[in-house]
Amino acid sequence: MASDFSRTLALLRREKKISQRTAAGDLGVSQALLSHYENGLREPGLSFVVRAADYYGVSCDYLLGRSMARDGSAVPAERMDISAGSEQEKSQILNAAALLLELAEATGSEQLPHEIEAYLSIAIYKVYRYLYLADPGSIEAVFRAPHDCFDYLCDARAREHELRIRTAARGEAGYGITAEELQRFPLSPAAISKRFPSLSSDLLPVLQQVSDSIEALGKNFSPENKKS
Repeated sequence: MASDFSRTLALLRREKKISQRTAAGDLGVSQALLSHYENGLREPGLSFVVRAADYYGVSCDYLLGRSMARDGSAVPAERMDISAGSEQEKSQILNAAALLLELAEATGSEQLPHEIEAYLSIAIYKVYRYLYLADPGSIEAVFRAPHDCFDYLCDARAREHELRIRTAARGEAGYGITAEELQRFPLSPAAISKRFPSLSSDLLPVLQQVSDSIEALGKNFSPENKKS
């Protein structure tokens, strides 16, 4: 809990543009103790977590890093005891992809939605071929790209689309993308929840699950773990 809580606690205070002394006084703790909480040197009790959540207008789940939605409405599936591959999980993935395309279209870009569609299509193709290869009766001649290199070719094409997505999202030119004047709007999890309430409830759990996954992977390759 310490890293997620301390990071979020400090971020909320800065977002509110108040000093550590002011926040400490309002929360009924010393400035030194609040500093320890914000720097991850000490873990708070439940009563402080509840006070801090009320003070900053967020849920305890958000404050503790369990949800990317400030109201705590998007706790990841595994934390809600939803089995992998369930209907809800499938729906989350489909709706999350749909929301990405809606966000791209809302910018007014003609290129960004196409690049995202192409990028997602590559992932679908690649996974399908892995499934196809597992079938003993599969006939590789069905596909033009050889089975021993198709995934590398997919990765190369995917990275190309990633570069184009980043360029198109900024409205800039380059890498086959022409400059565009885009409609800008907030894209924070909280802002997305307000703009797309029906679809955001599926996007945020997906973001949280991947965030947890890559954070855990990063810890596995941290210098501390390498030493051990």
